[in-house]
Order: sequence, then C-alpha cells, then structure tokens
Amino acid sequence: MAVSATTRALALLFCTVLCCHFPAPSSAAGAGDFLRCLSSSVPSQLVLTPGSPSFTPVLASSIRNPRFFTPTTPRPLCIVAATNASHVQAAVVCCRRHGVRLRVRSGGHDYEGLSYRSVRAEEFAVLDLAGLRAVRVDRRGATAWVDSGATVGELYYAVAKADPQLAFPAGVCPTIGVGGHFSGGGIGMMMRKHGLAADNVLDATLVDAAGRILNKDTMGSDVFWAIRGGGGESFGVVLSWKVRLVRVPPRVTAFTVQRTIAQGAIDAVTKWQTLAPALPDELAIRVVIQNQQARFQSLYLGTCDQLLPVMSSRFPELGVTRADCREMTWLQSTLYINSDTTNQPLETLLNRTTSLSTFTKNKSDYVKQAITRESWQKIFTWFNGPNAGLMILEPHGGQVSRIADGDTPYPHRSGVLYNIQHIAFWSGSNGAAATAWIDGFYNFMGQFVTKNPRAAYVNYRDLDIGQNAVVNGVSTFDSGKVWGEKYFGAANFKRLAITKGKADPSDYFRNEQSVPPLVPRK
Repeated sequence: MAVSATTRALALLFCTVLCCHFPAPSSAAGAGDFLRCLSSSVPSQLVLTPGSPSFTPVLASSIRNPRFFTPTTPRPLCIVAATNASHVQAAVVCCRRHGVRLRVRSGGHDYEGLSYRSVRAEEFAVLDLAGLRAVRVDRRGATAWVDSGATVGELYYAVAKADPQLAFPAGVCPTIGVGGHFSGGGIGMMMRKHGLAADNVLDATLVDAAGRILNKDTMGSDVFWAIRGGGGESFGVVLSWKVRLVRVPPRVTAFTVQRTIAQGAIDAVTKWQTLAPALPDELAIRVVIQNQQARFQSLYLGTCDQLLPVMSSRFPELGVTRADCREMTWLQSTLYINSDTTNQPLETLLNRTTSLSTFTKNKSDYVKQAITRESWQKIFTWFNGPNAGLMILEPHGGQVSRIADGDTPYPHRSGVLYNIQHIAFWSGSNGAAATAWIDGFYNFMGQFVTKNPRAAYVNYRDLDIGQNAVVNGVSTFDSGKVWGEKYFGAANFKRLAITKGKADPSDYFRNEQSVPPLVPRK
C-alpha cells in the first residue's frame, strides 16, 4: 500500500490530535476506558470483544496451530480488525495509553502464536491486519507495494496476473502473512537466485510507538535495517512494504522425486548436502524426510531440456528423467511445490483458510559441515514409528550466501549449507508422544549442526530456546541474548537491541521473544 500525500496528511493530523501527549502505560487502566478510547477512532464493528458473535470466528480465522486455540489459551480484551492506517494508529495509542499490550497478527503462521496470545499474565489486544491486504504492482518499474495483511499467495497471484514474467522470492506456503514473513527474512525456493524476501524490500511504512506513520527515510536507516529480518513486531507495526520484483522465464520446471532407503535415499541426501548449495543459482532442490523416505522437491528457472543435462551430470544418483519434469508457469509452480499437484486452480492461492485439525511443534537448525553417511543412517531411524515427524532441508548458497551477514539482521549467509526445519505433529489435544519425539530428535541432532551458538531461524520461532525476562517493565538485554544470538548472531542482535533502545526505549512493542532495548550508558 503506497501511502498518498492526502493519507499521510490525515494520518499526521490524527497523530497530532491523539498521539502527542499521553501518560505512561498503566496496568490498572480499566477495560471500559480502553474500549472507549478505541471507539472514538475505530468503527464499533471493527472492535470485537469476547461478547461479540464475531470474536471467536475472527480470532480463529488465521490461527494455524490449534495448540494455541484451546479453552485455556488466554484471550485478548478485544480484536481490532483494522481496515486503514488510522485504525492501526488508534490501536497503538489507545493500548499504550491504557497499559494494554498489543499483539499484531498478519497471517498467524507464527509457530508459538505470539501474534495472538500472551504467555505471561497480562492484558492484551490483538491487532488483526487481514483487512489490510492490497497489492499494487508497478509493471514498468518491476516493483510492488504489498500490505502486511496480504498472504504470500495473494502477492504471488497479483504479481503474476499483472505480468506472468514477474515474480517475488518468498516462502512455499501460500497462507503465510507477508508482515511476519518479510520481517523475519523470508526463505523460499528462489532465494538461491534472488535472495530472501527481506533482501528485496525497498521501502516500508511503519506505525511507531508514538502512533506516527513513518517511511524508510523518516524511520531512519537503523530501523529500516532492523525490520528486514529482525522481527518487525519489536519496532512497530509495519503497514506495507515496497518490494523489488524479479524476472522469471515464461516456463519453469519443477519435479518431485521420492526415494526410499532401498532406493538410495541415504546416499542421495548425503551427496545433496554439498551439491545443492553449489548448483546453478537457477536450481533449488529441497528435501523432505519422513517415514524413512526422502522427497526431493525442485524448482528450476528454465525448461526441462535445460535442466536434464545439469541433473544427469551433477546429481545422477537421483535419476531424474523427462517423465519427472513438470513444465509450467512460475505461478503454477508455487501451487505445485506446496501441494505436489497440478490439478488446483490458480485461485487456490487466494484461499486464506487452513485446517485446525493438526497440532504442531517446530524447531530449526543450520548446517555448515556436511553430515556423514553413517550419521544419516542413524538419523533415518528416527523417522520410523507412529509419533515420528518430519524434517525439511532448505539449500542455501547462491545469492542468499553472497550477501554479508550484517547487511540485514539475517546472519545465516556465507558457509551455510542448508537450514533444517524439524516438525512434530499430532491430532487431538494430547501431544506428549510427538513432543517427546521432537525434543529427543532435536537433542540428537545437536552434534551435527552449528554450535556456539546453535543457530535458529526466527520465522520458525521456538520459545524453548529462551524467553525474555522483564525487569521494571522492560525486557533485559541479557535474557534476550540467550535466544537472540541464536536467531541473529551476536553482532546483529546487539545492533537490533541498540536500535530498539532508540526507537522504543520503554519497550512498548514487547512479547516473549521481542528484541529488548539496549540504551548505552552516557
């Protein structure tokens, strides 16, 4: 959403009237006063309290993990279903004025549910950005403005409809919300060619802790650096993003090849580790390991005729043939890689709903030294049994690894072979066996992955690796380091904390894994 001069002027007028002079947060503020503050600036039908018939359906609308939608899950005082920037400003100002914490949700894929629940006992509201989801494509300039409440699927669809040979490098799952995805980095099938989603952000509009709307220039270079991979929720509410679009050929090629242990899965995965990061940038092959099988999923930015010689010379162990190739448009490939089918209409990318039938727990790792074949034999044994989950291996190398670790908060660049996502899943409320499996498997994998720190990907948020301690109303830097250096590295985390100390020193935008403010002593 590009903010027009008129909109910006109205926003500044709104901020002048409502934002400039308000007291410090008060934990004793009454819910009634808080709701009256909201009602003065937000239409009543957009402020949903627990007594509203729409409250539960809207709260559930973009929850992706039913672990955080149970009778015991703390509920917000209200949901603000914003439809324009002034509603976001009102939510920030009223919440802060009345001591109500604000949780901001764009797509709801966050693995610990921190965008719509609080682990701590505190009053909070949910700002739901699903109503802010416009995508405006500039074909000539090969750019787009996309609102944070849009999904990745909606972005892909809008871009390709404007020009089938334009695309954007972001994640595999189409229901991911743009706001959280971009602000955590955004890995995907084209990152080897074009970098992360965050590497292609050119500008953004942000509502800060004072309720002001800022852009790249007015928020400052440090904040603009921070929101592109450092977790945007720590610094404000990102309304929209201007992104650089990339060129793709008229036809791309995808394939999915599955191998059992008897068919050489272990040998293929062992070789894949060092091969995949060194392949041509146009070729990405990721691996899903489940049920003692390896599924190789690939996207090649070219034709099958161009792909086959590369596969036969570089990766003959996989045995890819013309029959495995699926040539299609880039937009069709985004559906195919997510679902392994070509039968769905492209409009499926616009579907924002997902099932709440499967409970999940996720963890992540990075690998810099290839794991031996003998070790892979042991790893595969973990995927035999009714409670075993799966692991997804995402290759790095190419453009994502050429960018310096400090150019964005995402530090997992040069030297990284691949990222691992560990997933446990179960049906019903009793997940003890599945969570025991993932805890045991994660501990076992510790010997093979990065150490000091054991790195993790912030978009696969995991509260097990640490949570903030709050002292005198502010998250402490030392408690944040425990988890923050795993996500961002020591240097980047310190820079994020210093930026937080300048942009939000009172730590208003706070959750269990938000960047703590570090204010240098004078």
